[in-house]
Amino acid sequence: MYLFMLPFGVLFLIFVIAPVLTAVYLSFTYFNVLEPPRWIGLSNYRLLFVEDDVFLIAIKNTLLFAVITGPLGYVISFTLAWFINRLRFRQGYTLAFYTPSITSSIAMSVIWLYIFANDRYGLLNYGLMQIGLINEPVAWLYEQSTILLVIIVISLWMSMGTSFLVFLAGLQDVPRELYEAGVVDGIGNALQEVFYITLPVMRPQLLFGAVMAIVNSFAVFQVAVQVAGLPSPLYAGHTIVAHLYDFAFIRFEMGYASAIAVVLFAFTFVLSRWVMHMLSERS
Repeated sequence: MYLFMLPFGVLFLIFVIAPVLTAVYLSFTYFNVLEPPRWIGLSNYRLLFVEDDVFLIAIKNTLLFAVITGPLGYVISFTLAWFINRLRFRQGYTLAFYTPSITSSIAMSVIWLYIFANDRYGLLNYGLMQIGLINEPVAWLYEQSTILLVIIVISLWMSMGTSFLVFLAGLQDVPRELYEAGVVDGIGNALQEVFYITLPVMRPQLLFGAVMAIVNSFAVFQVAVQVAGLPSPLYAGHTIVAHLYDFAFIRFEMGYASAIAVVLFAFTFVLSRWVMHMLSERS
């Protein structure tokens, strides 16, 4: 058995464990790519949480984004999968909802930039002005109060990805005999079927979807940059990954960027472990 696990173990060690340990080490160094890493201890972390005001803004934006898009995208994915599973032509509906998640974020951003354009020719502004809700165009992509909202809406639209397909597959694997037995035991409507039969049987799929929702919500980057730019106006759409990208690939301060990556890893790891505990078979 261990011999069969060896190829996966070697690849996991090289491409997962080694990069994580390397990032942890570099986070305690000053490393600008051109010179060898120089050990500076906790200076990067002290700078992150004490002096880097932009990073604190990025944490606030990312946490707000994650709190909204994580649970909401999770519930929407399951709800749509449940509805589609009850339809006759579910393959077509599945393709329609899954396609945005595999479409390039750049291509999707072009469409949404037209919808949220800041002038009167933007689709949303034009529609709101036609029905009299606003008198002049709203600068959706320049107003500090609306930038993050736009990113959240676009991300929710693109969230019907792997978790959605896993939920749909899990729903199709629930034995019909359980529903028939539930009717005998007194279950009288579809909502009771979901809570008493579907959700307990789909615990592994629900766990996978929850972990993916956490990872995706904390990893928001491309949509935010394509819509709001880097940096966004007054850093209203700045996220942790955008901050990491700024220091790693624009300023080439790899030690500082590694510290950001370690903090992001800690956030996602702790939340994922908590969710796994809540949804595990032993809980």
